[in-house]
Amino acid sequence: MCKITNGTAVKSNSTTFSDIACKESDVEELLRKNIHMICDEEESMLIVGKQVRNAQRGISDLTAVDNKGNIVLVEIKRDRRDIEGRREAFEFQAIRYAASYATIEDPEDLVNKIYAPYIEKHRHEFNDRTLTSAELGAQKLMEFLRENGSESEFNEKQRMGKAIEASVELSSSVSNNLHVFGEQVERGTIK
Repeated sequence: MCKITNGTAVKSNSTTFSDIACKESDVEELLRKNIHMICDEEESMLIVGKQVRNAQRGISDLTAVDNKGNIVLVEIKRDRRDIEGRREAFEFQAIRYAASYATIEDPEDLVNKIYAPYIEKHRHEFNDRTLTSAELGAQKLMEFLRENGSESEFNEKQRMGKAIEASVELSSSVSNNLHVFGEQVERGTIK
């Protein structure tokens, strides 16, 4: 990684969040507020859940919907040691979590199960106080899907991504280069 100052690139050491004693919850909150950090140029995401308990009793760090209407589960690990120290392989976790979200049939189901409770917890971040959390969630989700032309493709696929070894500069400002690895799951089969 390089730090660019006045047109000059100077190589700088990258460090992990773990190295600077940043907790997984800190990384989670950073990504929740800046999900664009893990999107490529053609992708956008709408965060619809945080710390969502699924049917298999797992907890998804962040839940989002991407611009193609897919449900995206973001699992955050501070560094490779967090992955290597797991009891269960990440791929099995991805399949279990994606299978749980494959049962969400339509946007209303997602709003009622995940997005409305998320809005309720973070109500202070939403400007509209006249609508209920479910009404606001339905409105925001449908706007996002319409803007991206993905209303008819809602939840045809689920994606699970993990954000690990998130690089930061020594000043603690996040670089624009998070290492993201993902699996795409189509109704229970890993792609």
